[in-house]
Amino acid sequence: MTNTVEPRVSRGLRDLLPDQMLARQSMIDTIRRVYELYGFVPLSTPAIEFLDVLSGSAGQEAQSSIFRVTNPENEALGLRFDLTVPLARVIAQYKELPRPFRRYQVSPVWRADKPDKGRFREFTQFDLDSVGTESEVADTEVIAGMCDTLSALNVGRYLVRFSSRAILNLLLDFAGISAEQGVDVFRVLDKLDKVGLDKVSRELMNGYKDESGDTIRGVGLGADQVDRIKRFLDIKSDSRRDVVASVRELFAGLDHAAAQIDVVEKISNHLYNLGYGDDRVSLDLSIARGLAYYTGPVFEAILLDAPQFGSIFGGGRYDGLVMRFLGEPIPAVGASIGVDRLLAALAHLGRVDTRKATARVLVTSMDRAMTDDYLQLTWELRRANIPTEFYIGTAKRLGKQLEYADQYDIPLAILCGSNEKAQGIVTVKNMAAGRAKASMLDDRSKWLAERPGQTTIPRERLVEGIRDLLAEIESPPEG
Repeated sequence: MTNTVEPRVSRGLRDLLPDQMLARQSMIDTIRRVYELYGFVPLSTPAIEFLDVLSGSAGQEAQSSIFRVTNPENEALGLRFDLTVPLARVIAQYKELPRPFRRYQVSPVWRADKPDKGRFREFTQFDLDSVGTESEVADTEVIAGMCDTLSALNVGRYLVRFSSRAILNLLLDFAGISAEQGVDVFRVLDKLDKVGLDKVSRELMNGYKDESGDTIRGVGLGADQVDRIKRFLDIKSDSRRDVVASVRELFAGLDHAAAQIDVVEKISNHLYNLGYGDDRVSLDLSIARGLAYYTGPVFEAILLDAPQFGSIFGGGRYDGLVMRFLGEPIPAVGASIGVDRLLAALAHLGRVDTRKATARVLVTSMDRAMTDDYLQLTWELRRANIPTEFYIGTAKRLGKQLEYADQYDIPLAILCGSNEKAQGIVTVKNMAAGRAKASMLDDRSKWLAERPGQTTIPRERLVEGIRDLLAEIESPPEG
């Protein structure tokens, strides 16, 4: 007996079968259309980057999540953990790119995190970024793009929440916290929605033991410092204008506070003027975003009908990231969709494309002597841009071939034997209509007489007839 290899994938990785890929592809196509409507252009970068390119851009938590690899030259490399760091490298490397450089990219990324339900070590991100402009209009455009993307995906109710790292830096001054400690403070604040204010407060001070008995190390802040942070987090309102006013009041004694708050207010006012009201975009000061490279406005989106999925779209301004490569700051702002998380959320809400095949028509093989006729039918439909598959399996019985169409949810099947050829017609079976009508017929003779879901089309009207039938299926009459 020959040795065989067990078919398996590594922990935290997965295969995506055709039905999953079709749903994902449909979603990605929708996102791409919105991004291109905004004028963003596509970019692709290698999955593997030099380790110093990746590790110097990430906070401590992200650095520990990098998959490290080596090449035959024994160079230190790593799998990218996001798409933003490679973008910064591209900007520095290709100085001839026009600015602002506005790009989108959809690609897999890898993080060596502990796998969990819905949390994988390989996942796909879809980013849009504007590089080379300080204008708050760029931030406004990203937030508006987030809203338009979620609306185009028909996600239902959503909320894009935004704040600013610059305002959070004012909080550090207000609470007497060093910039070095601030990195850990922001990391902890980013957990607020997930673990709640009590655990966040304890982690900001001396830490605690979680439910599993693991020790959560504290940041080491004093009680007065945490109290000042709580006063900041208590600023909440359904009105962005009210939040801006409250922040101005809290930070009134801080130098440079007004200028930083002005930026947030300008973004908010632009959004109001464009029709993005408080029902879709909120100013939420608790938004911190976990990655260390954000320098200005930060934002994230949640689905109000599926909040358990957390942030499915987030980003911010990262004016210092390209500086590592060029030695000078280059303003940049962008956002990233977690494709896998969003797809899982849409599936939970019943809002995904459930197709199992790309073909809309299956040409069956009733008579092997007529193979050339079937190929002519197939290619005629394909040349008319109608996705068509010719059955090339082993089943000879028509019933088995129709089962194949059913398994892949192919809506129409063409039946053509020698009789149909002699009459100059083809028979077309509407698979869904046939199933529905057949379920209401309890008499075989009635079924044979009616042939539910079947119709005939003159051979010379093949393309027009198939188009008409597909139009009926895809746009059923109301009522």
